Amino acid sequence: MSDALVEEIRARADIFEVVSEHVQLRRSGKSFRGPCPLHGGDGPNFALDPQRQIFKCFVCGEGGDVFGFLMKHLGFEFPEAVRHVGARVGIEVPDREERREDPHAPLRGVLAFAAEWFQSRLREPAGERARGYLKGRGLSLEEALAFGVGYADDEWRALRTAAARHGIEEEALLRLGLLAESEKADEPYDRFRGRLMFTIQDLRDRPIGFGGRILDPKSDAPKYINSPESPVFRKGEELYALNRARHAMRREGCAAIAEGFTDVIALHRAGLEFAVAGLGTSFTAEQAGRLARYAKKAYLLYDSDTAGLRATFRTGDILLAAGVHPMVVSLPSGEDPDSLIRKEGAGAIRQLMDDAVDLLERKLQILRREGYLDRVEGRRRAVDGLLSTLRAVSDPALRDIYVDRAVEGVGIRRETLVHEIARAARPGTRRRPPGRGRRAAGPRLESKTEREFLLLLVRDPTLARRAMRIGLSTEHLRDRAGREIFEILSAAVDEDVEDVDWSSASGPARERWNALREAGEEIADPAGVFEAAATRLLYREHRERMDEIDRELELADSEQQRRLLSEKQELARELRAAGEAAAFMPRADAGRPGSAERPGTATAGYAG
Repeated sequence: MSDALVEEIRARADIFEVVSEHVQLRRSGKSFRGPCPLHGGDGPNFALDPQRQIFKCFVCGEGGDVFGFLMKHLGFEFPEAVRHVGARVGIEVPDREERREDPHAPLRGVLAFAAEWFQSRLREPAGERARGYLKGRGLSLEEALAFGVGYADDEWRALRTAAARHGIEEEALLRLGLLAESEKADEPYDRFRGRLMFTIQDLRDRPIGFGGRILDPKSDAPKYINSPESPVFRKGEELYALNRARHAMRREGCAAIAEGFTDVIALHRAGLEFAVAGLGTSFTAEQAGRLARYAKKAYLLYDSDTAGLRATFRTGDILLAAGVHPMVVSLPSGEDPDSLIRKEGAGAIRQLMDDAVDLLERKLQILRREGYLDRVEGRRRAVDGLLSTLRAVSDPALRDIYVDRAVEGVGIRRETLVHEIARAARPGTRRRPPGRGRRAAGPRLESKTEREFLLLLVRDPTLARRAMRIGLSTEHLRDRAGREIFEILSAAVDEDVEDVDWSSASGPARERWNALREAGEEIADPAGVFEAAATRLLYREHRERMDEIDRELELADSEQQRRLLSEKQELARELRAAGEAAAFMPRADAGRPGSAERPGTATAGYAG
């Protein structure tokens, strides 16, 4: 069975659920204790760590993960233990006979050849300059090769020629991004030239792509380039050195995220073997989800300049949404982990990691340092800068702690902040500037309800009178062109004008009018559909406010919860009185403490 399948089952499994069927466990701090079933002891010498998903007996010395427990206690073979746990978490493990041949095996062979060729060039005279660069970084040839580092010749077709001698077709090299094409070149050429090469591997230690660092400081070429995506390489899903770091992550309960390949290698050499890096793109939710399988805390070791801080906060929010607690390491100005370790040794980076601060606390430090908290408008902007993080955190306890800390740090009422968090989480909504109404600013995408309303209005402009009679106005439409159409038709009906004058209409409004006139779809019972659409638009903000209340209830104290529930019940009564169908109505008690369902929390980038 594949390592990836085993890792997925291990990540989904809960060792506590498995072991507690065989051992009577009691909580002891962050772990659980009980008598060891492996040697038959009576004392609480058997310890289980649910965070790290491991067990250990301090008498007989046995320990391991969920598979190891089943093997030692029930005598399972490893495949049998994996299948047993897989069945519990809903993952079927196919029999050996059912395994299919890897459809990408030929491409993997090409990547393996390229990785070996790059490393061979590093050993040879052609790689002298690259070896000198590595030596300046304190990295020996043997250490570099152990990390899969190689060298790409500063020639146009060195790899292409070597691959041809081994019978490798150009099509495969092009598909993997090892060769590139250009209108200026008669034939394909090597994508990586004159670069130090870093091999990117999957969890089975197989090459899936490469990253190349230019060695000529005078070159106009990009400093770093990575392999393009291919059938075996997805930049947004992979992390450099995760294959090496994942076991240390489980063991230590944390990860370290750096920006560059050399930073990761330096951290591993310094004993911080839980370090990984992204692959030249912004950190993604997929990468965070993969990292969350192995660690629940991550140290962010990005640059301390403005760009580095923005990347730090954006990555931190993504990690929070994945259930990983981010800690910000403040590196000295102009330093990265590699340069700092070379100058001051491994102890320096370890000390900085010991001094790391929580993501929200780091934001508050910067806001305080920059003077945002000293003036009213600055505090308003400070709230905006904190909202993305407050919205992102998925752990309920941590979210409550964050809200309390933000209230204390900014000097804002908790009730107000909770409302801001809930408002910001509304899909497609931006914060209103102070003093503005609830009308959305700028153009909005036309909703299905608005389209139905406008389509029927265009076909029968006299319906505008019915819409106005129930209280609908242009303020209830969010599409700018739609508002204009409704306003013009309403004025025409009000003045009893049959031929509508469109001369004052904007270009987008005329285009929308013509598109709606030419729309061919048929609507059964147009009068009933129009009435329903107009009513939905009239009470749309009631429903949106009810959704906001659900989000506010998650963070509100008991007094605020009572006020919110009362407001929600009043909104629900108004909706029922208007004849809104109960089928799509949220329950009036949704979000109440103890309620079975709770709304989710959206994520967003750093706004500060």
